Amino acid sequence: MMQSIRRRRESATYLLGVRIDGLRLPELLDRVVRSVETGRKETILYVNAHCMNVQHRDPAYRAILADVDTVYCDGMGVALAARMTGQTIPQRMTGADWIEDLCRLAAARNLSLYLLGGTSEAVHGAAAALRRRHSGLQIVGEHDGYDVGPDLVNEINELHPDIVLVGMGVPRQEKWIVRNRSQLDTPVVWAVGGLFDFVSGRVPRGPKWMTEHGLEWLCRLVAEPRRLWRRYLLGNPRFLWHVLVTHATVPADRPGVLPGTAAPPP
Repeated sequence: MMQSIRRRRESATYLLGVRIDGLRLPELLDRVVRSVETGRKETILYVNAHCMNVQHRDPAYRAILADVDTVYCDGMGVALAARMTGQTIPQRMTGADWIEDLCRLAAARNLSLYLLGGTSEAVHGAAAALRRRHSGLQIVGEHDGYDVGPDLVNEINELHPDIVLVGMGVPRQEKWIVRNRSQLDTPVVWAVGGLFDFVSGRVPRGPKWMTEHGLEWLCRLVAEPRRLWRRYLLGNPRFLWHVLVTHATVPADRPGVLPGTAAPPP
């Protein structure tokens, strides 16, 4: 176990003090399978530019990112910022890209899913769409992200899913996961943000050439300008400026480490 953790840390990127695991999608899905097979709990979170801005002002969320099993890169802004600091993130993985791979894997290996989050229309629509696209896929339950009462964990445990996908937005979903993780019997709990809106078709993704070239944020801004203009038009430049200012004083042999903080764990 300690050797596995050490390898994870050695391959990680450290950006504004946040550890981002150096993973490609096959490696991430392999962690999911191993967790289910061994019964070892795995909690998976993501970071993008918005997440990095939130953690800067939210110490509780920042502590969650520091303590969780896996944190992967979800946004092109984070990948670009890593390059600015002399580091490399192997792959940017957005939920709308990996969900089909996960469902194919789950159907082939008889792994069951539970979808939690979003509006009732989004989560039920996402479940229906995934069942149509993946024959044999087991989605044992779905629940919106608003009526999350104290009995919900018991309801999930009674269904025995292998993987719970939690989409409540940052940092609410992460705080819900951490608050309930010890009671959840599920091997894998994975934060997914607004994934169910995309899968259900409620929010369009935009053309493939844009999503493949780091312009997915622009597609989302066009689709939801009132809700997202501050996040992208103000938040993205703020994040990159913070990276430039902060990491300009970092020694070359300690990339990603904030001034005045300890080096990444050995």
